[in-house]
Amino acid sequence: MKVRPLGERVLVKMEKVEEKTAGGIFIPQTSQEKTQIAVVEAVGDDVKTVKVGEKILHDKYSGTSVKIDGDEYLILDIKDVLAVIA
Repeated sequence: MKVRPLGERVLVKMEKVEEKTAGGIFIPQTSQEKTQIAVVEAVGDDVKTVKVGEKILHDKYSGTSVKIDGDEYLILDIKDVLAVIA
């Protein structure tokens, strides 16, 4: 399925959270903190500041979670994008 956000919104895919600490301790899924780093998958027509494929840092509790073809995505308003990671 192909999804194109409208207006000033971006569709991002969350990066996987590391399940193990540097010391080798496994962290259960329920205790893991939600990551704030994502990869831009699609942008709306009014978005000029980010491009598809860029890594971004977004506001922690922003966006709407959606499941597309079994994968988890987040639709964010462009104002919730804090930075582009180089």
